Amino acid sequence: MGGYSPEVNISLKSGNVVYNHLNKEKYNPFRVHILKEKWVALDEFNKEYYIDKNDFSFILEDKKIIFDCVFNAIHGIPGENGELLAYLNLIGIKHTSANSYQMGITFNKRDTLSIVKDYGVKTAKSIYLNKGNPIDLKAIIDKVGLPCFIKPNNAGSSFGISKAHSLAQITPAINKAFKEDTQILIESFLDGREFSVGIINHQQKLKVLPITEIITENDFFDYEAKYEGKSEEITPAIISLELQEQIELVAEKVYNILSLSGFSRSEFILVDQELYFLEINTVPGLTEESILPQQAICAGISFEELFDNAIQSALN
Repeated sequence: MGGYSPEVNISLKSGNVVYNHLNKEKYNPFRVHILKEKWVALDEFNKEYYIDKNDFSFILEDKKIIFDCVFNAIHGIPGENGELLAYLNLIGIKHTSANSYQMGITFNKRDTLSIVKDYGVKTAKSIYLNKGNPIDLKAIIDKVGLPCFIKPNNAGSSFGISKAHSLAQITPAINKAFKEDTQILIESFLDGREFSVGIINHQQKLKVLPITEIITENDFFDYEAKYEGKSEEITPAIISLELQEQIELVAEKVYNILSLSGFSRSEFILVDQELYFLEINTVPGLTEESILPQQAICAGISFEELFDNAIQSALN
């Protein structure tokens, strides 16, 4: 838990929820804080023990502790972009996420959209910019229209995202996004119903969880809406069986196209009965308030079973 991105505190909260719900008679879990300034394991009394990065171990009362499995609850860098997982693969420690290459692709919004579009999945119109590229505002509006979204290409939890309603708002929004990343994505606004779909490996089978419809009080599903109660999340979504099956089919298709394993939560917008894919999260929030755990509860899967199943899937 932790990480090097602005999502560090959300990750610490997710990690603590996982730790608190693990069966202590079955597992001997430790919380490991992966932070810029230190990598430490914490015991139940919050005493810190420095991690040896050579083999991801630590010394507890003269005994070397080596892990059988890492539960990845790091949102953002280095857990969600694949960096930490490449390191764990290198030293032979199993983990609950997809492999590092897949994680790297899905953390990059542009690369994810480029791949799924080739398989016929509908997406918003978009423009991609690197920091330092010339910015042609007319070309941007001609391509994506107004309003439009400006977002960092490699970031989560809606950090750095803006919705521009006018030409004058685009440049400040671009500058804001570039504070979070050196690559940004500018996308057309899709006016429709928003749905979130969780997928897990459950009992060695792919399971699409009950769909959530997101109705936000804000201009879009931003940080406030996600984490400060400024949205209504309806699980299961009140939709027809036909629409439910359509969304499940596309969500599973995206998951398989991207060769994922472990948890994922993908976002869609329904516009005039057409389903558009927005993005996918491979380390979704795991707090009591988070969408994926609530979807699991709706499916009759407790927090303990959800997390236990992820570890067993990784070990097997």
